[in-house]
Amino acid sequence: MSESEAKKGLKGVVTSYRRGKHKQNPNQVLLVFDGVTTRAQAAALAGRRVRWVSPVGREVLGKILGPHGNSGAVRAKFRTNLPGQALGTPVYIV
Repeated sequence: MSESEAKKGLKGVVTSYRRGKHKQNPNQVLLVFDGVTTRAQAAALAGRRVRWVSPVGREVLGKILGPHGNSGAVRAKFRTNLPGQALGTPVYIV
């Protein structure tokens, strides 16, 4: 996927907080987008804005920081940290 193919409205899922063996980083989340399966495709999404909508309708905006691993996941940081209820819910590229 080239940068021109990273279209507005591409749907992804919040999979987890960024974490290690002993520590969880709630200020960064891991996202997986439809059709993004390689590290190079994930790197092309870096710098794009993402939007998460809460069940109440509140929008939280964030930014993709870069790839995470080799399978197409990306790291993102949101203006306010996402709550635990966000795990498994959709996000969209703005």
